[in-house]
Amino acid sequence: MSIAIGCFMLMKKILTMFLSFVLAVFVCVASVLGSDVVCEDAYYSMDEYTGARHTNVAGISAKAAVLIDAVSGRVIYSRNQDTRMPMASTTKIMTALLALEQDNLDEYFVVDPNAIMVEGSSMGLTVGAQVTMRTLAYGMLLPSGNDAANAAAVRISGNIPDFTARMNQRAAQIGMTNTNFVTPSGLDGEGHYSTAYDMALLAQTAIQNADFRYICSQPNARVEFGNPPARRWMRNHNRLLGQYDGVFGVKTGFTKKSGRCLVTAAERDGVVLIAVTLSAHSDWADHKAMYDYGFSSVTQTPLTIDTTEFLAKVTGGLQDEFKIKPFGDLLTTLTDQEKQELTHTINLREFYYAPVNTGDVAGEIEFLYKGKSVGTIPLIAAEAVERHITEVKPGLRERILNWFKRKNNG
Repeated sequence: MSIAIGCFMLMKKILTMFLSFVLAVFVCVASVLGSDVVCEDAYYSMDEYTGARHTNVAGISAKAAVLIDAVSGRVIYSRNQDTRMPMASTTKIMTALLALEQDNLDEYFVVDPNAIMVEGSSMGLTVGAQVTMRTLAYGMLLPSGNDAANAAAVRISGNIPDFTARMNQRAAQIGMTNTNFVTPSGLDGEGHYSTAYDMALLAQTAIQNADFRYICSQPNARVEFGNPPARRWMRNHNRLLGQYDGVFGVKTGFTKKSGRCLVTAAERDGVVLIAVTLSAHSDWADHKAMYDYGFSSVTQTPLTIDTTEFLAKVTGGLQDEFKIKPFGDLLTTLTDQEKQELTHTINLREFYYAPVNTGDVAGEIEFLYKGKSVGTIPLIAAEAVERHITEVKPGLRERILNWFKRKNNG
């Protein structure tokens, strides 16, 4: 009996060692190939085996990192935030955003057969497959399909170079001054780079799109595509979904050149933060540590000012001025020290036309931190102003005509 148990334990140990060896070989082969997510699934499970340690924000593993407030864009923590680096499949945040900004998101079309012939991770598109732009967004944001990114690019712009030009135009609009897109998927390309801060700005814009925010927050999703379209399940590579309180996105990425890249967003008690790491050994732990720091450092507090001394000018009314007041307040995540550095401007028109009704919007208060807007509060009329009606006396001709009318009627 004891011999049987011993043999069983030995066989179990050998099997465990064999499976570990197969896993290691798989990861190494995927890494050598440089593909984006044949290795992404394997690579993003390695924390369980490496036993990576992470104790505080100062010791994060990423070469570049940033944590920002998603509302104001204020940087809460950073490390080499403006260093240009490859960003792998986090590139698909831009591609998916552009896809979801198109019309007719649920209209089926046949994918370009050349576009889907791409290495690395795939959502499973085949020649002749019918798909919608919304489903391609799922394919980019969940299984990180390079085929989905290319298919969307060609559908939108006709070819990949024109689409990447469109990506760079959108990046300029967002303010991504240290970014250049060369591929829609994030596969390595000469001159394809961004920074931790720029990727945070991109995520800040992307999560304002309701479709984008919903899709990237799904751990799993059932979609339809194919030839003919059939129901299929997709799994999200973002392991922080459900593991860290409040995380709802955004995108993972990995190539041999970039290392592990991760962009996430989390909301807690009304505060929304965005974290980015580029080239990290232990990105899950890095993001948890940054969020622990961020959510413990900032809370939502209201901002307002006393406007009792402010008056707006009015013309054509029974009075020349009227009182204004703030409509509500502004919730901000600034610290007490930062609030002391706030400035504000009162934005009113030179004058308003009567009548003015109580509650009419008359302008706004804009709050600024180091010259950058952190939000506004509407200003409304605190009192009404009636229109002044001037009685106009009839002229000589009109009086004569009125006299004849009265005489004829009498």
